[in-house]
Amino acid sequence: MRGVPIIGGAAKKCFLKKDTKLSQASETILEMRGIVKKFPGVIANDGVDFELRKGEIHALLGENGAGKTTLMNVLYGLYEPDEGQILLNGKPIHLKTARDAIALGLGMVHQHFMLVQRFTVAENIILGQHSPREPHIEDQKAVYARLKKLSDRYCLSIHPEAEVWTLSVGEQQRVEILKALYRGAEILILDEPTAVLTPQEAEQLLEIIRVLAKEGKSVVFISHKLNEVLSVSDRITVLRDGKVIDTVQASQTGQEDLARKMVGREVLLQVSKNPAQPKEAVLVVEGLCANDARELQTLYDVGFEVKAGEILGIAGVAGNGQTELEQVIAGLRKANAGRVAICGEDVTNASPKEVGNCGLAHIPSDRYRMGVLSDFTIAENLVLQRIGQKPFTRRGWLNWKAIRQQAEELVKSFDVRTPSIEMAAGKLSGGNAQKMILARELARQPRILIAAQPTRGLDVSAIEYVHRQLIAQRDAGEAILLFSTELQEILTLSDRIAVMYEGRIVGVMDIDQADINELGLMMAGGKGLPSCEILETGGAA
Repeated sequence: MRGVPIIGGAAKKCFLKKDTKLSQASETILEMRGIVKKFPGVIANDGVDFELRKGEIHALLGENGAGKTTLMNVLYGLYEPDEGQILLNGKPIHLKTARDAIALGLGMVHQHFMLVQRFTVAENIILGQHSPREPHIEDQKAVYARLKKLSDRYCLSIHPEAEVWTLSVGEQQRVEILKALYRGAEILILDEPTAVLTPQEAEQLLEIIRVLAKEGKSVVFISHKLNEVLSVSDRITVLRDGKVIDTVQASQTGQEDLARKMVGREVLLQVSKNPAQPKEAVLVVEGLCANDARELQTLYDVGFEVKAGEILGIAGVAGNGQTELEQVIAGLRKANAGRVAICGEDVTNASPKEVGNCGLAHIPSDRYRMGVLSDFTIAENLVLQRIGQKPFTRRGWLNWKAIRQQAEELVKSFDVRTPSIEMAAGKLSGGNAQKMILARELARQPRILIAAQPTRGLDVSAIEYVHRQLIAQRDAGEAILLFSTELQEILTLSDRIAVMYEGRIVGVMDIDQADINELGLMMAGGKGLPSCEILETGGAA
């Protein structure tokens, strides 16, 4: 934003070097003893003990549903424990609301940011501050002065007058961290903080976390990315089925050992695949242009094709047009120009039903908003697109026997863990909801599958399962268009990679040409690789 001062503009100068040894944390600042939290039919936390030391980065690992976020929500005052005790600096505390936690020096950055998009950075940070000791937003100089002091100290940089919706995902995350520090947080809880960041942004965030610990802050780091956990943490606690399995020093363990403790068995961290055997083009996109929800142009002359028997990965930082591209192809958003063809049939601006009838299946990026009817049962969700077809409908009436039989078969074959197919789908964990969607879409035997963020927020076991399924479909001759902000996932699954930046395809390359660092630079707007095939319809970097 022109003319607006950047808070903490010299942040890079204060980053710790990678080999900088953090001070040894020894003083216990927080204890959670015997925490029990129950929900109907589920014990989310079953007698959990957790300890955090001053200046420590303590990682919390576990599968989806293991109880990590529930435990931290108890610590942050969002849930009250059914049993157990929390001690802060050796004294028992009782947290009934998040405001109680904030007043005691706890801050939490949620996986889904809690920011008001139309407010400025400064307005979001000051929001909810009622203490007479704090400067109000009207006292702009005082607010900016304090933000600058915090930003310089902890290596954060941000525009105080920028509206949040104009910021990148990484910048919004810095706002969340700055907001917690502004409120005086000495203990910071970070829930999946690198889930949607580029490798460069993720590394910058890890450096910020190291700076926080070096300055005496204590950090609880929830993540599924084992390499990041090992690189940044002092200690690691593993939860499984609501119980603590082990607490280990990060320097004395490895990814395979942690994955085994999380899941209870050996896990393949990278699924192997045979070379692709691509055939005819199933999906062809030419000169596609489209607007976003604000009616601002987001896609510019996008073109590519996906062949039967291959996975084309679309790499890019969130917000560079991937969601709009996904929605236009799936029939959920209108194109302003260009053409989309499936199996040779023009489906440009066709309805989702018409696109589906042509052989397209869709795993949406927002599974709860676009992929699941939360109040409907699992059985009903599993036949949504085929509800009017035989054998699920007879003479205008639903055939519940066939619907339930189909659901039981899919739940079993796709390992959807649920006490009943009659349970509301909205009650499924993230991993099981994703398996349900995957089961429903693949059961249709599509010619082309759009898999958008297929493993976002999933644990190592669920990721392994989803990756196996996608590779199996590709080997069976299906064309797969993969959208993912996880660059390692793109590299693991894709046969070819297309990079998106500011609504354009800036380069397409075969997997054997791909380099993670150069791809990250392209995703951030750097110059395209010399070896890339820059599409005529995709513009230049």
